[in-house]
Amino acid sequence: MRVEAQASPQSRNEALFARAQGVLAGGVSSPVRSFRAVGGTPRFIGRASGAHLTDEDGHTYIDFVLSWGAVILGHAHPAVVSAIKAAAERGTTYGAATEAEVALAEAIQKDMRSLELLRFVNSGTEAAMSALRVARGFTGRDLVVMFEGCYHGHADPFLTKAGSGVAAAGLPKSAGVPAGAARDTIVLPFNDEAALERAFKETRGGIAAAIVEPIPANMGVVLPRPGFLERLREVCEEHDSLLIFDEVVTGYRVGRGGAQGRLRIEPDLTCLGKVVGGGLPAAAFGGRREVMENLAPLGPVYQAGTLAGNPLVMAAGLATLRALTPAAYEQLDAAAARLENALKGSAAAAGVPLTTARAGGMVGAHLRSGLVENFADARATDLDGYRRLFHALLGRGIYFPPSPLEALFVSLAHGASAMAKTDRAAADAFATLGRRVG
Repeated sequence: MRVEAQASPQSRNEALFARAQGVLAGGVSSPVRSFRAVGGTPRFIGRASGAHLTDEDGHTYIDFVLSWGAVILGHAHPAVVSAIKAAAERGTTYGAATEAEVALAEAIQKDMRSLELLRFVNSGTEAAMSALRVARGFTGRDLVVMFEGCYHGHADPFLTKAGSGVAAAGLPKSAGVPAGAARDTIVLPFNDEAALERAFKETRGGIAAAIVEPIPANMGVVLPRPGFLERLREVCEEHDSLLIFDEVVTGYRVGRGGAQGRLRIEPDLTCLGKVVGGGLPAAAFGGRREVMENLAPLGPVYQAGTLAGNPLVMAAGLATLRALTPAAYEQLDAAAARLENALKGSAAAAGVPLTTARAGGMVGAHLRSGLVENFADARATDLDGYRRLFHALLGRGIYFPPSPLEALFVSLAHGASAMAKTDRAAADAFATLGRRVG
């Protein structure tokens, strides 16, 4: 008697991805979600609560992506949900000024004194491109210095050389960036003071601004060498150029005052996002009053946004900042330290090379030996090893970034139970990886 082979039933995730590819470019709304760097079918999330995500097949995962760092209190935090509901009952958008945006700006200014004036926008990309525009308008110069591996969104000036997102998509650089944008952007290695000083000297006063993630979180977590950012601050002052800190990730994530408060370095302009929106789409840029007064309607630099300062987003941001007490940051630091130690201990036990770094509530982990100080170091990680580790963890209920060049994030919802399960899963996953390496 012949038995016919039975096709395995298609999961809901697989069915949704098939549908999505018919209507969304690549089946996703952002490339890293596609699982291109790790292989397999992207997870379509149906709901989330606390430290957990549940996909459309009903599988639940402990989430260490957290909307790429934005969800610092945990998913569906009651205070945030309540604030959003109350705001929605009064209307979802007005296209007009509100008290809530004033209150959120005041709260941010209290924590980061370098932001004498702010402007709200809807994404980190908008914040970075707008900060650069106002810097060029203020200085009357065109050139911008950025650092390889730092990610400032997908505006043309910031995609002249591959960063983490472009690299995860398997591209050397982005097509569609005009030659003029590339010509006006100088890309330097992070943590390289000699290259920094040489670039400013050779351009002879042509640099409008240098933009940097003070603690990069888009090539894993890479810590600045002692003195590097201080020297960058000095060089910008020596050449009458502006220093822009892109704190879209680090703002409120590494401390109440962001990386600038932690490192005690004051930039001329700052970009914020993620946490300040409380899990909703929000960002901001701001800085010295004399620079920001160049923005319309005060000055000649134009920038606008229909949904900027959206009342739902402002409410979520305010609720989030109110919850970020000193005790909350102690809890975040402890959870991040436990995650880092679990990864280091599991890798060591399995004989798998691993280098880690930690800053506040975020952790970097590279499958390689030796210090990671720049993008070249980060790219030397074991990419295939990460792919196998990612799926080993996913199968054990742990959701890591579907890219080897991203940071891991913890939230206030990552309590003892979630971290204990993560400890066990990490040990098992690295043991599997170690057997494959051996």
